[in-house]
Amino acid sequence: MEQILLLKIENGITLEARAECTETFAVGDTCFFVRDFYHDLGEVVRLLDAPTMTANARELPEVQRRATYEDLAEATRSSSRNRSALKQAQEWVDKLALPMKLVNAHYSLDGKLVTVQFCADGRVDFRELVKELSRALSTRIELRQIGVRDETAMYGGIAVCGQPLCCCRFLHEFSSINVKMAKEQDLALTPSSISGVCGRLKCCLKYEYEGYREMERDMPRKGDFCETPSGNGKVVDRNLLTRRVTVATESGNLVTFTRDDIRILPRRAGNENRPKNGNDGGAPKRDRNRDQNRKGERKNSDGAKHDHLQRNQEHHTPEKE
Repeated sequence: MEQILLLKIENGITLEARAECTETFAVGDTCFFVRDFYHDLGEVVRLLDAPTMTANARELPEVQRRATYEDLAEATRSSSRNRSALKQAQEWVDKLALPMKLVNAHYSLDGKLVTVQFCADGRVDFRELVKELSRALSTRIELRQIGVRDETAMYGGIAVCGQPLCCCRFLHEFSSINVKMAKEQDLALTPSSISGVCGRLKCCLKYEYEGYREMERDMPRKGDFCETPSGNGKVVDRNLLTRRVTVATESGNLVTFTRDDIRILPRRAGNENRPKNGNDGGAPKRDRNRDQNRKGERKNSDGAKHDHLQRNQEHHTPEKE
């Protein structure tokens, strides 16, 4: 029976693999897999129904068996080599003055490959670094650029909710998140309140996004005018979860109503919805026709004045002798 597994290596890299052996693997098992020219150990973090990174399962690394005590002991001995490789890589980064931050280094179980992960703001030309490290470590080198979210997932931490970070527990794929999600949930758009430990927007902003969009469909927005049991007013605040709306009435009071107690007034010209009685306290509209008439009168007056001056000049011009 063939299984598709999502494996996580010691350095935090995740990859999909296929298991064609008679053993059945479960989440948390450490298994021995073969990929290309090297073999390594990986922990099963998820059982998949089908491959997601490729259409052909035969292209995936092959899981051969569960890890033995000898495999685990060899992986423990490789930890010291990992630290040594990271130290040498950092020395060459400093010598070459490369704008990159090294995160970790990992030897494969057979020592045929060293994977170095780093963070950088943009693209980095690390070809010279690969040459020098290959010569110093006498093995094949692979450099992988990762994001700050991946780096945070490796180190771990505690979020503001008091729970371990989602990326360390169950979140293995990072979705696209934008400020619009925070706006539609009526959250304060301060960086400290919507940013996570990694400095990016919190991943949890997407968890309830669709639910908030559903609740927001028939709720008024801030600035909308509405009709309430206490008279017409303007929406100044709302709570999507309790479906309560705070309205500033025409009398100047702030009153809270449920959504069913108010009626949103239709929008008028100028993309504004105004109460039927009274105005919103802004400046009165100008009468365009009156302004145009005044401009016309001023123009005619200026024209008549100009003609009068011209006639006077012609009348007083002395004749040539």
